[in-house]
Amino acid sequence: MRRPLAALLAIVALAALSACSTKYTTAGGKLKTAPTPEENYERGLAELKAKNYPEALRFFEYVKAKYPYSDVSAKCDLRVADIKLSQDQAVEAAAAYGAFQKDHPTSEDFDYAKYRQALALYKSTPNDFVLFPPAYEKDQKEAEKAAALARELEQKDPPSALREDAAKLRAQIDDRLSRREWFVAEYYYKQGRWAGAAGRYQGLVHDYPASPRVPEALVKLARSYARLDEKFLARQALQELVAHHAEAPERPEAEKLLESLR
Repeated sequence: MRRPLAALLAIVALAALSACSTKYTTAGGKLKTAPTPEENYERGLAELKAKNYPEALRFFEYVKAKYPYSDVSAKCDLRVADIKLSQDQAVEAAAAYGAFQKDHPTSEDFDYAKYRQALALYKSTPNDFVLFPPAYEKDQKEAEKAAALARELEQKDPPSALREDAAKLRAQIDDRLSRREWFVAEYYYKQGRWAGAAGRYQGLVHDYPASPRVPEALVKLARSYARLDEKFLARQALQELVAHHAEAPERPEAEKLLESLR
């Protein structure tokens, strides 16, 4: 009985040691370094691809410390930021991507860093609705920054290789921000705070014209203006709906309301 037990314990111990090693680290956790910064960078990439984040980070830090003036040293800064984002450290990742852009404004990876910063900022923003508009509005400040960065990449001339990715990301962010505007506008509208509601509905219409809520927002914008005795502005909102959203189900209501405001 003792021999099988001893053999089993040996196997368990060996498995434990093996579990602590990776392709480029020993069982004791020592890095299997290479002669050049490029090779060590590639080993870090391999560990990153395998999701061995602590080991990858050590390789990148090793390159930065031992070869600070190498061509791949700056790339290590980006990979460190990538690791932070992969580990849900979105705030720290956004700061790291921002620092890269500041330190390497002419880098071929500048657009990548900007796109990833936008993504990190977006991921750092809570997506849950809360009870009170002021708190929910504050929670979206980083998303607004993310949208601005993505839009810069979209509009870059000459076009960035990440233009389409940036457009998709910006559309996602705009969808969330438009829902924020709608949420706050509805809150004010239901409270009878017409000036606040009008401001928010107008913001949704102006800033997020692709939102499916625009036609309804225009109707409620007109009703809010009417409550404020701003009939001219109310008619403008309704005329915009009739002219640019002819197929919207809100059009009959808009035409009826427009007639009543003449």
